[in-house]
Amino acid sequence: MPFGAHMSISGGVSKAFARGAQVDCEAMQIFSKNERQWNAKPIAPEEVLAFKAEQERTGIGPVIVHDSYLINLAAPADELWEKSIAAFSHELERCDLLGIPYIVTHPGAHTGSGEDVGLEREAVALNRIFESGVGGRTTVLLETTAGQGSALGNRFEHLARLFELVPHHDRMAVCVDTCHIFAAGYDIRDEASYRATFDAFEHIVGVGRIKCFHLNDSQKDLGSRVDRHSHIGQGCIGQEGFRLLVNDPRFVGIPMIIETPKGDGMAEDVENLSLLRSLVGKANGSV
Repeated sequence: MPFGAHMSISGGVSKAFARGAQVDCEAMQIFSKNERQWNAKPIAPEEVLAFKAEQERTGIGPVIVHDSYLINLAAPADELWEKSIAAFSHELERCDLLGIPYIVTHPGAHTGSGEDVGLEREAVALNRIFESGVGGRTTVLLETTAGQGSALGNRFEHLARLFELVPHHDRMAVCVDTCHIFAAGYDIRDEASYRATFDAFEHIVGVGRIKCFHLNDSQKDLGSRVDRHSHIGQGCIGQEGFRLLVNDPRFVGIPMIIETPKGDGMAEDVENLSLLRSLVGKANGSV
């Protein structure tokens, strides 16, 4: 599996590659802009060239973008909904410009309108975006969520419903976050629970739709619905859940990205990625 981490774009999107190479990323996730602001300056042509040159130099790929945390395509309020559609469309344009294959997005929050209404609202937004043709070479990855507040995506059925409502399956797939599914109530800590969780995913959504994993341990316990990431093997999931995942033959070639806490020197990324790689090929009880 290509392992990697989320990297800062401070100084420009092309700068992320040197940081990724520093911690031995094979794949990488970035924001294409400040994730806590609606607007962003266009990416300059010279920065696009630098991005592509740095990717060729380092060999890091795929590069995946995570969209802004402000976007809510399930919002019931028209003003925020329209603003979110415009912002997400802009994110897709930036991805297309950089040649990014995947953009990860949370399936939104219904903020009181109810799950069914929120999912329908999200679907209308996605259909409108896809039918506009924006970001034509970039696939949208719906990320599983912990279900905090009114967030959608914490049940596999939510994802299945969106695939029912959005027929553009060539433009849409899934990113599974281990911390999020665990906090949402899907156990992966041992072989039996891991098998049950992914059997359920196969039955409800289809594991073939998974195009990326976020590998994060969880500070909070099973079913807490609280999204708090921890270092690999140091949270409530533990090493065994990750050993099972990185040795699952169904997921060979799928990028696995850590979003674990990090300091300025990124030593934590090196440690987490090294541990994950050490689990590949390890039998139960051999770690």
